[in-house]
Amino acid sequence: MPAIPATSVANLRDLGGLPLGDGRAVRPGLVLRSAQLDRLDPAEPAVAGLGVRTVVDFRTEGERGDRPDRLPLGARALVADVLADHLAVSGLPPAAHLKQLISDPALAEEHLGGGRVRAAFARTYRTFVSGESARAAYRTLLTELGAPDAGPLLFHCSAGKDRTGWAATVVLSLLGADEETVRSEYLAVNTAVRQAFAPMIEGFTAQGGDPQLALDLIGVLPEYLAAALDEVAVRHGSMEAYVREGLGVPDEVTAVIRERLSVPAA
Repeated sequence: MPAIPATSVANLRDLGGLPLGDGRAVRPGLVLRSAQLDRLDPAEPAVAGLGVRTVVDFRTEGERGDRPDRLPLGARALVADVLADHLAVSGLPPAAHLKQLISDPALAEEHLGGGRVRAAFARTYRTFVSGESARAAYRTLLTELGAPDAGPLLFHCSAGKDRTGWAATVVLSLLGADEETVRSEYLAVNTAVRQAFAPMIEGFTAQGGDPQLALDLIGVLPEYLAAALDEVAVRHGSMEAYVREGLGVPDEVTAVIRERLSVPAA
């Protein structure tokens, strides 16, 4: 689905319209994803027209404190901290330090060079599947999506690419999207993320920094998603078993999600 052209929310996307199996597609307007909402303008037509009723925030306490969300009019917020029990041991920098690393090539190389950034992201993506706080966070998302009277829901993290990307993967997989559709949606955010960080990347490389290191840090790569999918396969065997056993979401809720969020393809 093309990005929604909002100026006050970065990386805003509607999963609606993405193809599913059996001639169906994701129902438009009910499940959306984005980056953080700290600069959201509730009156912006592209935002107000969505009618968002629930916002699920995957960010850490520190991220929420540094850049509190501004909510769409009439929306309620749910905190679902994916990394509450993992960030300190992940090997990844807190979001607050990302700008510092991107502005200091020597520091970035010291902490994340030599392939360490990719390894750290792979470990973190595995934790999206197995970590206690992550499982609670994604259970919250699916429980909300499976409420029969739920309205449009938006989920997000900071940049809208990793924690949010895995959430989109889980939802699309449950709805029956094939691997190519899931992978394409996951990677589609790279354009928006790289545009948002373009000045930092240019400054980083101008100071002699490795441009690939910068891209590995601020973008998403197929191998990151592959790590989480492998963790699902190893621990649970299938996405449905992961949702049922790992997240504790009953089959009845999954059935409601499929009913609510899919329509015949146009």
